[in-house]
Amino acid sequence: MSQARENVFPTRMNLQVTKQRLKGAQKGHSLLKRKSEALSVRFREIVAKIEEAKLRMGKVMQNASFSLAQVSYVTGDIGYQVRESAKRATFKIEAHQENVSGVMLPIFEKKVEGSDAFELTGLGRGGQQIQETKEVYIKAVETLVDLASLQTAFVILDEVIKITNRRVNAIEHVIIPRVENTIKYINSELDEMDREEFYRQATKEEETRKVDEIASSIFAEAQDEDIIF
Repeated sequence: MSQARENVFPTRMNLQVTKQRLKGAQKGHSLLKRKSEALSVRFREIVAKIEEAKLRMGKVMQNASFSLAQVSYVTGDIGYQVRESAKRATFKIEAHQENVSGVMLPIFEKKVEGSDAFELTGLGRGGQQIQETKEVYIKAVETLVDLASLQTAFVILDEVIKITNRRVNAIEHVIIPRVENTIKYINSELDEMDREEFYRQATKEEETRKVDEIASSIFAEAQDEDIIF
């Protein structure tokens, strides 16, 4: 089975160009390999943080549900009061990006604006329970924001690592061997051309020598013998 190579004309100029391409492919392979390793390290860190955040989320939501049940028991349904007080959102999300080896990962962070919209809720009764429930749910939302940020980064990194690894494998197992085979082909063809040129030159010199010998012999026979008086 013949090895794959590029279809090029075997010249010394093409040999130099192909060698430069090989150096570029090897450098690109090295850079992509280091990028993949750096992204994999960050990916493993994010996986560990996601596991921790999910465990924390389970505990926080359990506490939030229990706290809301206490409020309902003490004050009854306060949903209408919350809806009436919620004129403007005070808990907002800001997004910015983090550059990890050329990959932009979104980072979500909380941003609290304005005063407490529910400061009068539970003024009649159950104010302490309502305040505690509010704090618990704020922690739950913060955990959700952290988890959303980590999950988004997880999905992006997973896809980028797969693409990067495919490129690394393509360069390592397809492009570099093909260029190396092309260089071997050009070198072998140039060597063959050099041998043919050497043989042609040697044959030409041998033919020239034989012609000179024949000419010298003919010239010697054609000379008149000396006449003695």
